[in-house]
Amino acid sequence: MTRDSTDLFGPVSARRVVPVLVPMPASKAYSYAVPDGMAVEPGSIVQVPLGPRLVVGVVWDGDDDSSVDPKKLKSIAKVFDCPPLTPDMRTFLDWVATYTVTPPGLVARMALRAPAAFDPEPMVEALRLTDMRPERMTTARERVIAAAGDGFAWTRSGLAHAAGASSSVIDGLAQQGVFETVFMAPPPVVAPPDPEFTAPRLEGPQKDAAADLLAAVEQGGFSVSLIDGITGSGKTEVYFEAIAATLRAGKQVLILLPEIALTASFLERFQDRFGSKPAEWHSDLAPRTREKVWRQVTMGTVRVVAGARSALFLPFEELGLIIVDEEHDPAYKQEDRVFYNARDMAVVRGRITGFPVVLVSATPSVESRVNGEVGRYKPIHLPTRFGDAALPRLGVVDMRQHPPARGGFLSPVLINQIGKAVERGEQALLFLNRRGYAPLTLCRVCGHRFQCPDCSSWLVEHRFRGQIQCHHCGYAEKTPEACPECGTFDHLVACGPGVERIAEEVERHFPEARTIVLSSDLMGVKRLRLELEAIARGEADIVIGTQLVAKGHNFPLMTLVGIIDADLGLANGDPRAAERTFQLLSQVTGRAGRTGLKSLGLLQTYQPQHPVMQAIVSGDADAFYDREIAEREKALLPPFGRLASLIVSADTRQDAETHARGLRSAAPRTDGISILGPAEAPLALIRGRHRFRLLVHGRRNSDMQAFVKAMIAAGPKERGSISVQLDIDPQSFL
Repeated sequence: MTRDSTDLFGPVSARRVVPVLVPMPASKAYSYAVPDGMAVEPGSIVQVPLGPRLVVGVVWDGDDDSSVDPKKLKSIAKVFDCPPLTPDMRTFLDWVATYTVTPPGLVARMALRAPAAFDPEPMVEALRLTDMRPERMTTARERVIAAAGDGFAWTRSGLAHAAGASSSVIDGLAQQGVFETVFMAPPPVVAPPDPEFTAPRLEGPQKDAAADLLAAVEQGGFSVSLIDGITGSGKTEVYFEAIAATLRAGKQVLILLPEIALTASFLERFQDRFGSKPAEWHSDLAPRTREKVWRQVTMGTVRVVAGARSALFLPFEELGLIIVDEEHDPAYKQEDRVFYNARDMAVVRGRITGFPVVLVSATPSVESRVNGEVGRYKPIHLPTRFGDAALPRLGVVDMRQHPPARGGFLSPVLINQIGKAVERGEQALLFLNRRGYAPLTLCRVCGHRFQCPDCSSWLVEHRFRGQIQCHHCGYAEKTPEACPECGTFDHLVACGPGVERIAEEVERHFPEARTIVLSSDLMGVKRLRLELEAIARGEADIVIGTQLVAKGHNFPLMTLVGIIDADLGLANGDPRAAERTFQLLSQVTGRAGRTGLKSLGLLQTYQPQHPVMQAIVSGDADAFYDREIAEREKALLPPFGRLASLIVSADTRQDAETHARGLRSAAPRTDGISILGPAEAPLALIRGRHRFRLLVHGRRNSDMQAFVKAMIAAGPKERGSISVQLDIDPQSFL
């Protein structure tokens, strides 16, 4: 099906060839001929032949630079009947491709994730009341006719529900001519939100923060606001007012959340304020729902989307506001195919189109904190909890002075407090960011350690499933009964704790308590949602979880939070280790006392004097940020410097190392940019591929993209099994 639209490629005599961007790693758009009578324009979504198959593409900007005779070019096969990608959207996709040094077709592919949505949704069969009436009237028929008396068309199921009658009653009326069949547009995925549905519940600092945010939104144009508020301070309610103002202005809103699939409570809070839920966008949506959301976003039918990072590439018709909740969360960084940070790209999208962006966090990233201090972002601070609820009292448990019992991992101090919370009918949360039962299994006789055959990592025991598994490639095998090295039975020992092992210890101490273990490898998204809802209803006494429990959940009865191994995140060479540990532990301890109950947070640590532990316990976040920012500035690390990471992988160690050294040798000599490596990556082997790492370090104003592109262009070409992954602004150093 073709659309009647103005062709922007000039008069008929000159519009024979256009550039089309196809979703593959090509460096530029391909040239295609436009058949006579077909109307296309930049942004048109089309179907074109590519080799032996038909693929979806986008007609791109610029003149075609092909010297090939148009008669020899393949022609566009079809123009889809959907709105073209807007100029701003195309500029955004180009910007992301340039910044991340990614082929533009791969970036455009992220905006075309729902091919079945490119054609219009089929019309829905419906019924409309006529002037005819049935020969015999019954009570059920009277209810149906009364419900349909407004003159609008109804679906059979909708009318049956509204009238409280069975579908057979409606079918009988239709057979007698009481209803006529009509067709109407498909219903929206969600009802339109009403900014006046419920009056906002704001008080004190929340009112002031909302006023500051509304001033930025109503002023119009591009701006970035950073809402920095402690856990439970009402940040969500504050940015709901910015959403309401944007809806009143007739614009669409995008809310980015790090774990949208798990945040049912957020969707309910949104519905309480606006009368309907936002449309969701994440990988766990059914394909048909994704298609409907994509189509209705482009048509403007859907006004608000709450989604994971990929929602940033939805082609909104009139986007007017982006909210990035928990802006510090590492989940916003994609590290596959196109390496980008959704938080940073959200700011870019707002700047290109000229609308406000709001970043939200109780523990902002160092980059955002610095941008607020220097005036690039407008800081909005919420210093107290909503309703004057008290923050939990925090303390460290020095594990050198209060060690656990032999074979255990819970200190007597923490065990005592768990018992008190359970006796009061309240809840305790135990946090350990380690899945499974134990991170290492070894033989006490010969010392054999169970390692993944394809990765340089130990196999993690999952006792609930009876497996040992690699968390990097997914390799798994049945938990062995004997050592494969020496053949000894009953001498395999689990080393270290995972959440399953903590659950086992908790059950020994509190056999009558209701215990729930929350971990992504134990259950799917639907099951996790149900478990979270059960916890919120008070149907568990002790919750043991990984970082899933730090994602903004509200547990009314949670009064004790215990961090099992507060030192865990500090034991690596990641320059962001201290920041991430501070953020994660602050978010977890913030689950306690959110409804005003007296609460306590305990951090089990062997380093009680570490700046991270002291900052959390004292509540002096400013001191921690000041120290961290000073260290970053001294070392010219982001945001005061720039980084780019190149991972060279190959089937053999020699091939990977040789190629990495060749890239290093080909690097241009540029003032202010240096290269570290190549060196084996901390995870030197993943999925059977050997990995070497190069880290490029430059000043803040360095043209990192040009440097890296020149190095790759002058270096050895990728041959055989060799692959090079480029990550501008890396977040992971594995």
